[in-house]
Amino acid sequence: MRTILVLLRPIAVGLLIALPAANVAPVLIRVPGGAILEIVFLGVFLWWTSGGGPPARLRPFRADRFRRTRLSAPEWLWGLLAALSFAASVHAAIVLLFRFEPFPAQAFHRGYDLSFIPTQSLRWLVCVLAALSAGVCEETGFRGYMQRPIELMGRPALAILISSVFFTLAHLNKSWALLAMVPIIFGAGVLLGWLARASGTLLFGMLGHWVMDIGLFAYWWTQIAGTFTEHPVWQSGWDQAFAIECAVFIMALTALITAILRLKKLSASSSSPDIVNVI
Repeated sequence: MRTILVLLRPIAVGLLIALPAANVAPVLIRVPGGAILEIVFLGVFLWWTSGGGPPARLRPFRADRFRRTRLSAPEWLWGLLAALSFAASVHAAIVLLFRFEPFPAQAFHRGYDLSFIPTQSLRWLVCVLAALSAGVCEETGFRGYMQRPIELMGRPALAILISSVFFTLAHLNKSWALLAMVPIIFGAGVLLGWLARASGTLLFGMLGHWVMDIGLFAYWWTQIAGTFTEHPVWQSGWDQAFAIECAVFIMALTALITAILRLKKLSASSSSPDIVNVI
């Protein structure tokens, strides 16, 4: 019981940091000048959650939860590879999923209609900003304020599991969150949690999450970049396209795991004065 009560605090704080902030963008896009307001909001959010502003006595705590650290050039290189291969892995997994069952375009599009926005360029801007908001706020909440304190209890695997479970639960109210999508959402959470733990920073997870969500918003959800039209393999057969899609998924996931393992080794061999272990 004591362990459960200790875990409730980072879970609650992580949810409070992630969910309200991540849902500011859908409100602001309907307001004149909403794009500028969203950028300002994200700037303030990053400043405060990374250790700026009041209360001063909690600045080290917030800096630690945000995983503030200095990164070497090799860490940046492997981190960028991890971010991009993460986004590619998730999209490749979704493609493979809908090569085994029909793509429910209407379910994915429901709730993401941008027809009220007059131009295609503004719709793209909305997708980019909404994706940025989700990437920044959710990584800060789930992989920072929720996962980091549990790691400091000496339970990194449990920390990643818990943050991934609540990350998944937070998305189950979406119309696209079909039963078959749950393993992909959970798997994405595990990979992001592992990346944050191995690299010691949220930056690469934010970038990967952002790039992933740009594709999700523009292609799978709003469908302003097109609609998935391939047929399941039981209709089309095991064609060349399916072989390429399998190869892309395997290569992207292999690149991601390789990058994470390299980041773990690099992070372990360096010590940064910017990390403050506050339990």
